[in-house]
Amino acid sequence: MDKSKRKELLEEFKQIKTYMGVIQITNKGNGKIYVDSFSNLKNKWMTIKMQLDMGRFANLELQKDWKELGAEAFTYEVLEEKKTDDVTDMKWELKMMEKPWLEKLKPYGDKGYNKPPRQG
Repeated sequence: MDKSKRKELLEEFKQIKTYMGVIQITNKGNGKIYVDSFSNLKNKWMTIKMQLDMGRFANLELQKDWKELGAEAFTYEVLEEKKTDDVTDMKWELKMMEKPWLEKLKPYGDKGYNKPPRQG
């Protein structure tokens, strides 16, 4: 590939808008939910499904249910998204986006797969 074509493709790639946001995975059988936030939502569900299918997802309880019930037992939805254009502190922004969802949905214990926040 010549340099000018490469430069053109790189510029096109830079113009692609990316979105960060908060997602929810729901177990259709028992209603338990998993809430998380990611810096890039593009193809995120494909990535998560691949991790779950391979047995490599970080949340062990969700991983266990996925293995027992299969992909058909779960739904995925984006709860909130935001362009990443002007974000300077991605980690902080994601935390600020995720926090109200965790407070509202309380995906802990019998209601969800998330670990409850530490007290103190």
